[in-house]
Amino acid sequence: MGVPLFKELRRTYGFDEVAIVPGEVTINPSMAVTDFGLGDHVFSIPVLASAMDAVVSPAFATTMHEAGGLGVLNLEGIYTRYPDPYSILEELTSAPQEEVTSMLQRVYSEDVKEELIGECVHQVKKTGAICAVSITPQNTKRFSPMAVEAGADVVVVQSTVTTARHMSRSYRGLVFSDLRHSIKVPVLVGNCVTYGASLELMETGIDGVLVGVGPGAACTTREVVGVGVPQVSATLECAAARDEYFKRTGKYVVVITDGGIRTGGDLCKSFVCGADAVMLGTPFAQSEEAPGRGYNWGMANSHPELPRGTRIKVGTKGSLESILFGPTSITDGTQNLMGALRVGMGMCGAYTVRDLHKAEMVVAPSIKTEGKHFQGLA
Repeated sequence: MGVPLFKELRRTYGFDEVAIVPGEVTINPSMAVTDFGLGDHVFSIPVLASAMDAVVSPAFATTMHEAGGLGVLNLEGIYTRYPDPYSILEELTSAPQEEVTSMLQRVYSEDVKEELIGECVHQVKKTGAICAVSITPQNTKRFSPMAVEAGADVVVVQSTVTTARHMSRSYRGLVFSDLRHSIKVPVLVGNCVTYGASLELMETGIDGVLVGVGPGAACTTREVVGVGVPQVSATLECAAARDEYFKRTGKYVVVITDGGIRTGGDLCKSFVCGADAVMLGTPFAQSEEAPGRGYNWGMANSHPELPRGTRIKVGTKGSLESILFGPTSITDGTQNLMGALRVGMGMCGAYTVRDLHKAEMVVAPSIKTEGKHFQGLA
């Protein structure tokens, strides 16, 4: 007698389980174009810095702009809760590990000051940088008009899991189609990991989706609630939704892989999976310019009832320039990420990031260990 099937599990893949197949034609890496478009904005590198307080301050957003990418500022972080956020950073980075979560909960219980929203946006805009801000869904209707009025160029609506259909007891929750019509700047929404959820979000008229639930180095969502999909499979599904939506409507919605990317190899695999850009947190927290002073913490670390993050010591590894562009003497792929992308594009014969979408990928569970015996002995 056979055992009845309750539910069938599908196989999913993370970065360490797959490999990129080189192309039949190769090009010189100098010929690779890494531009990324979002609305009327064009960035020379397809990289966003995550809206984490230890990563993006107003000053870091400007530095990221000067590097050719986009820094996303957390509008519900310490920069909008405290007139002197840097003294708070000093407290958070010097606290003992066993006390830091309760300290984060206390620090983030302070109300957001509306006047500081405009001030933070102005700090970014006065340097000539493009300003992107991140807001949770429950505060988007309140804070996004203030931010856009102050000059914000991009609004990111972000929570651990975001869907187009959210049920609550409130009279009328956040409706993305209404938001898209009320503010005249590109709107990115995240995070999601499935074809259906991302397609429904795209159908509301948004401009981009962020992909990833729980892969970040400082996030503990997968341990706390068991929810998440490995990034390779998640990106493939959301990219398929983008292509389907483009076929139906002619509108191209960008897909941004957010979290879990540590090396140039992970970054290249994200693009082969269909990403148009990537969002990085901890790699930038390791930069000399990051406000976290060698630390990073999860965006849900401060939740008052169910923290889903932790403070991690990541160290300071080098300048933002060396992390993105080199030169470097580091051989583990954690620096000169854009150099790695260009070399990867060259090996696949990809002139653009969209060309890289066409590269073949294979399941390769031994990709990191095959022939690497002596590396483990070093």
